[in-house]
Amino acid sequence: MNKLGVNIDHVATVRQARQTDEPDPIWAAAEAELGGADGITFHLREDRRHINDRDAELLKQTVATKLNMEMAIDPEIVKIAVKLRPDQCTLVPEKRQELTTEGGLDVVRLRRRITPAVKKLKNAGIVVSAFIEPDAAQVTACAACGFDALELWTGAYAHAQNEREQAEALERLAAALEVGWDSGLVVHAGHGLTYRNIKPIAMLGGFSEYNIGHSIIARAVFVGLREAVREMKRLLDQALLRADVVDRFYPEADVDTHYPN
Repeated sequence: MNKLGVNIDHVATVRQARQTDEPDPIWAAAEAELGGADGITFHLREDRRHINDRDAELLKQTVATKLNMEMAIDPEIVKIAVKLRPDQCTLVPEKRQELTTEGGLDVVRLRRRITPAVKKLKNAGIVVSAFIEPDAAQVTACAACGFDALELWTGAYAHAQNEREQAEALERLAAALEVGWDSGLVVHAGHGLTYRNIKPIAMLGGFSEYNIGHSIIARAVFVGLREAVREMKRLLDQALLRADVVDRFYPEADVDTHYPN
């Protein structure tokens, strides 16, 4: 089953543009769940540019599905996460000047800083994931640090300029996905995924969850958040069904069959 995690940060961004109380990301989370979301993702940044502490606390109290908190490895944020105890924490790189999280966390380079944070979060009963680029060394470093899961950055695929670049990005993701399995990790995917590009990557199979924010919130402006989530869920289900048909009836098919335009 292809599970969908809906990132609600962009709802809070709209609210903060006017420094008011609407739209409320708590209501957005409820609407996403009513539309079929399997989880809610939020990023509590150090600068609180969108999601704030009040949001985090209310999300913990109200989200009925999986609650995934994206966060930096800053000690104060780790302390908040341990107290809040979401279902999952995903460690991500964080830069003050960036519009959104770009690229993956360098677990290889930051291993000594990351490992204690992972231990603290796991001791609090939290599933811990790392947002990394699809690189074998990064995947194996995640396993060595004690992560339960990882989320592969799909930005290279999402921003590919042509079919060749897209195919190469999919190959890298497939290879990292396999290393993740072999390392005993649960593997998710996210960044830049849209209604137009989700099917080929979902047809790879093996990703437990897709975390999508901007595209769903943008679509919700026109059709409402419940329907926007339903539409993405349908695309994921269609991709899973198509991949299953290919594997069952065309097992000898070339790998490119799995990457339709």
